[in-house]
Amino acid sequence: MLASVQGRPSFKRLPRAVREQQMLDAAVRVFSRRGFHEASMDEIADEAGISKPMVYAYLGSKDDLFRACVNREGTRLLESIVAAVGDDLPADEQLWRGLRGFFGFVGAHREGWAVLYRQAKSRQPFAGDLAALRARIVEVVAGMLRKAVTQQGADARDQDLIASAYALVGAAESIADWLADHPEEDPDRSAARLMNFSWLGARQLLQGELWQPSSA
Repeated sequence: MLASVQGRPSFKRLPRAVREQQMLDAAVRVFSRRGFHEASMDEIADEAGISKPMVYAYLGSKDDLFRACVNREGTRLLESIVAAVGDDLPADEQLWRGLRGFFGFVGAHREGWAVLYRQAKSRQPFAGDLAALRARIVEVVAGMLRKAVTQQGADARDQDLIASAYALVGAAESIADWLADHPEEDPDRSAARLMNFSWLGARQLLQGELWQPSSA
């Protein structure tokens, strides 16, 4: 009888919020490693060091758990950008800090990035959650560009600002995907690359220079 009691797994009692974060950490690792379809609740429970029924009790089905991972990592990403951008800074400094926040998140949370942009974006209904997150990031970037235009005493159509913001976010995502596979790379260096690529051209545009095709 004693041996049977000793052989049972024992779980340290933790506050619910702490336990949930522990489960989400484990789930992010497993989903990034296995992919959504190959990941199992058994492996996630083992990774977290808890029982599978506890995972279901706290976070629901595998779909529910994956969505919780997407929402948490997406919130972390957005917060890392917003927290880095000061309201009273010049537009170029805002953009630079926002890029540093973005690439800093990817460098520190490569598994979270994999869940967000390699797993969620190709699967419904999770792709809708990711699209909403992306729209919020685009809105933040468009606000920075609008500020830059205003500081120059110029006007810009909202559609032009939104399109430019989508282009910048898309470029950032591509570089971030590369950064996620190269842990030896410095996230700040990635931010500087994109800053040089985007802001030098944006500055000329704000000064009134426009490219025209040679055939025009």
